[in-house]
Amino acid sequence: MTQINFTLDSQQIQDIITNSGANEVAKQMLTMIFNQLMEKERDHYINADNYSRDSERVSSRNGYYDRSYTTRVGRLELAVPRTRDGEFSPSVFERYQRNEKALLSTMLEMYVQGVSTRKVSKVVEELCGTSVSKSFVSTLTSELDLMVNSFLNRPLERKYPFIFSDVLYIKVRESGRVISKAFHVVLGINDIGERELLSFSVSDTESYETWKQLYLSLIDRGLKGLKLVISDAHKGEVAAIREVFVGVSWQRCQVHFMRNVFDKLPRKNTETVRDELKVLFKTNNIEIARTIKNSIVKLYSDKYQKMVECLDEGFEDSFQYCSIDETNYSRLKSTNMLERVNSEIRRREKVVRIFPNEQSALRLIGAVLIDIHEDWQSSSRQYISFTESTKKWIG
Repeated sequence: MTQINFTLDSQQIQDIITNSGANEVAKQMLTMIFNQLMEKERDHYINADNYSRDSERVSSRNGYYDRSYTTRVGRLELAVPRTRDGEFSPSVFERYQRNEKALLSTMLEMYVQGVSTRKVSKVVEELCGTSVSKSFVSTLTSELDLMVNSFLNRPLERKYPFIFSDVLYIKVRESGRVISKAFHVVLGINDIGERELLSFSVSDTESYETWKQLYLSLIDRGLKGLKLVISDAHKGEVAAIREVFVGVSWQRCQVHFMRNVFDKLPRKNTETVRDELKVLFKTNNIEIARTIKNSIVKLYSDKYQKMVECLDEGFEDSFQYCSIDETNYSRLKSTNMLERVNSEIRRREKVVRIFPNEQSALRLIGAVLIDIHEDWQSSSRQYISFTESTKKWIG
């Protein structure tokens, strides 16, 4: 999607806030934002100012048409801009719609299945009226399921030298109980340094089998060129990585490993050793890092035995990213990229809190993740700028 900048009229905002109730404020603000975004997007499409005779003009403005649009804050009445060639369609409008549909379908399922809270019932009434049929829910969810399945089965056509994987836990209602489920996410860095969402899945637990199945599905879809997998040190996940991706290095998330090492130290009077450890974890030269590590082990093996054992055991795995010159990028040392994605998932998950079933979780979280993926694709921003030697190494 094209990046469009616009400025809201501060006086308009103040008038809305002064003269409206809380829910009406949200509706009017969102209406104004959508209308201005679509207007700016039409300007970008036409490639010319009003009344301009610029030779680069693609088309001309042709007024507006009214369209009702349902969101979580209620029904919006939008003025959708048109062009004379009839080819313009505001992409920002459709992108927002998919995410909202996923959230709406989840809330509707809660409502229809009789597990709704007062909050859910109120929102559903505002969105759809008091009558919500199961056929309406079925139609909406089928559309979203098709979108998610299509995304998860798309072929992987580029090379992905680096992938990141992680799990977050969500609450799902099943057989009358609320249970915890594992939501697996895999992201990739492709051969031109851009981020992509590769896959996601919901399982009863995080295990060797769940990770193996997910990784094998990536290979079936065409995953190739893999050099390094970055993840936490879950035993089942690491075992699956080493079995499925033979000849590929594993990078233990350095942030999580550093916390594990620090947790082995007493809380008081350990400032000196903590400072030395911080220097170690900021080092991205493998030989220097090994020297610092060996010095810490020698100095503190008697005083802080558990810390030293933890550090010595996990050191090599947590510095794999810099053990080869072509992989020496600081963004490969941890799963921080995934942590930011997980925070966005949590933000939307809070609205639902407990998913009515496993498929609704896959649908809503999947819609959020697909939006993030498309934002990455549309921005064409490199997450890592590869050196020439790395490009040759990747092939």
